[in-house]
Amino acid sequence: MTVHESALSSEPMSAMAESTDAVMKQLHEVRDAMRVGRVFGDPYESDGATIIPAARISGGGGGGGGREESDGESGGGFGTGFGLHARPVGALIIDRDGTVSWRPTADATLLARGAQMLAGVIAVCVTLVLLRRR
Repeated sequence: MTVHESALSSEPMSAMAESTDAVMKQLHEVRDAMRVGRVFGDPYESDGATIIPAARISGGGGGGGGREESDGESGGGFGTGFGLHARPVGALIIDRDGTVSWRPTADATLLARGAQMLAGVIAVCVTLVLLRRR
């Protein structure tokens, strides 16, 4: 049996291992960012009631790779990234007597977008009706 030595030097492999470690570190950070502690905030008291804020969390991550060699030139690569979006959605209210209730948060931006969409649909419908009458 013949053993062949790798044509890769130890320096590019070391850089590749460091890149892999960096990707794995970021993926662990994504996992830590997407946990229940991000959805529910720290509880606080107000007028004898306990308030627990809540948010909608969404996100995603990705990794990378590489290392193609051709004609004696070393290859390279690697990359990673992730994004996270959080939006308040409401709060759990625990009254003095232990009654739990949910109070949703009104999102003015979401309401404005909905109104814009509705206005656009109405404008298109009115235009189509006017064009048919001709």
